[in-house]
Amino acid sequence: MNRPYLFCHMMTSLDGKIMGSYMETPEGEAAGNIFYDIAFGKTPYYKHQGWLSGRVTTDDNFTFYRKPVLDEEAPVVPDGDFVAKETNMYYVSVDPSGKLGWESNTLTYVDTTAHVIEVLTGKVSNAYKAFLRKLGISYIIAGEDALDYALALEKLKERFGIETLMLGGGGLLNWSFIQAGMCDEISIVVTAAADGSSDTPSLFRAREGLSENEAVRFALQSVEVKDGGSVWLRYLVNNGEQEDEI
Repeated sequence: MNRPYLFCHMMTSLDGKIMGSYMETPEGEAAGNIFYDIAFGKTPYYKHQGWLSGRVTTDDNFTFYRKPVLDEEAPVVPDGDFVAKETNMYYVSVDPSGKLGWESNTLTYVDTTAHVIEVLTGKVSNAYKAFLRKLGISYIIAGEDALDYALALEKLKERFGIETLMLGGGGLLNWSFIQAGMCDEISIVVTAAADGSSDTPSLFRAREGLSENEAVRFALQSVEVKDGGSVWLRYLVNNGEQEDEI
């Protein structure tokens, strides 16, 4: 497999929402700790080298909708990808148009520090790539006008040595990678709480032109009851490689 093993690891409410006031309940806090420990704790279940999110998730949690400080007169940067640093943990942000206003080439999530990699497309301006280079932020080009999922993952493995990667995006990004046949496993910590909101995003979401609402089947691997009444579910994604049972 010429790409990292990709597992989607998310925390949801009982009704499948990935954000909302349910997270502030005692049950939500317990589930949040379990979610973190599984992927980033002292003895994590997954031995991955990074996690991947979309632009909106990145803005919500790390760049806070700042605008990038661009120099439109910057010298033309070399073609292709830019590897600024090699390390043991990366944060990969899918940012096809180059909009995120970074201030540093690293970020810290709780007590996990990661080097930032931007996934861009060919439509990103020279000024934005120069901005990333100035900050020492790595980037790869995957696709001309739209994201090439397979190429992005291939480059993450070849350029940075990422063998296992966590997918932790919003519902659109999660479903897009699943629909593209690039996601191998689903890991969900289900919280024993819900808030009934109709405005918060769900675990998966299709969008016309980006992904389809065609059904995908999953094969259950394990179920574990955790603290606070939460449940940890693991599924393999059926990407057409498993035969129907007779």
